[in-house]
Amino acid sequence: MPKPAPLPDLSSESDADDAAGMSQQLVSPVIRGLRLLRFIAEGGSTANLSEVGRRIDVNRVTVMRLLATLEHEGMVERLPQGGHTVGFSFLKLASHVLAANDLTTFARRVLARLSGSLQLSAYLAVPDGGDVLYLLRDMPNTGLVSNIQVGSRVPAHLTTPGRMLIAHLSPEQLRERLGDDPLPTVTGQSPGTHARLAEILAADLERGCAWSFSAFEPGIDACAAPVHDATGEVVAAISVAGPQQRFEADGTLRDRVQKEVKSAARDLSALLGHRP
Repeated sequence: MPKPAPLPDLSSESDADDAAGMSQQLVSPVIRGLRLLRFIAEGGSTANLSEVGRRIDVNRVTVMRLLATLEHEGMVERLPQGGHTVGFSFLKLASHVLAANDLTTFARRVLARLSGSLQLSAYLAVPDGGDVLYLLRDMPNTGLVSNIQVGSRVPAHLTTPGRMLIAHLSPEQLRERLGDDPLPTVTGQSPGTHARLAEILAADLERGCAWSFSAFEPGIDACAAPVHDATGEVVAAISVAGPQQRFEADGTLRDRVQKEVKSAARDLSALLGHRP
C-alpha cells in the first residue's frame, strides 16, 4: 500500500479563499481514522504500530488512539493471532451501500464466530425442494460432534435448520414440498404427520428458533434460526449442534445458544441487506 500524501498544508495554498474554505471543511482526525481503516481493509498489518504510523503518516500514539476508537465503534476487531481486521459494523455499513448478497462469503465468518464462542458445530443450510442442504460447517477445536457433513441433504422437517426454512410456508405449500402423510421419520420425536409438524412449526415461529433434543441424531442437541435476504425472504438457516451432555452439565448453555444463534442469523441477514 503506497504511503498516502500528507495532510494538506493549507497555509501554502496560493488561493487564500480556497484554502480557508478547505480548512474549515476538512477534519484531520477523521482523515487519519479513514486512512487507518483503509489500511486495515486492504490487508495491512497492525502488529507494528510504528510502521503503521509511518504508512498512514501519523505518530504511534495516534495510531493507538485511532485503533481504540475504531474498535469501540465495531469498525475493526482484534485477531486472535494479533493485529486487526475489519469488524462486523464495517461490513454491515458496506453491505448497506453495495447491497451485498454473497451468502457464503459472509456466512463463513459468522459461523466461525458462532462456533468459536459456543464451542459447538455451526452450520449454514439452504432449501432444496423438500430437503435441506447443508452448505457450510465450522467446527470447534473440540472435534466432530455431529455426523452431518457438508453437502448432506435431509428431509427439511427432520432437522432444526430445515424446520426454520419451511416454518413460514402455508399448509398447501408444505404438502407440495414434503408430500402427503405419513412423513418419513428417523426417531420417535420426528413429526410423522402434517398435523404434528404444524404444531412444531408454530412453536418454532413463536420462539424465533427451532430446537431438537436428540430428535435427529441420538445424543446431539441442536438449535437453528432463519436468515432473511433484502426482500425479507427466508433464504437460509444457521444452526449449531453439540453433545446433549454439555447442555445437561451447563444450565446456562441453552439460553446462550438460543441467544447467539438468533443473533448470528440476524447479523447474516443484515449483511444480506435485510431490514426488519
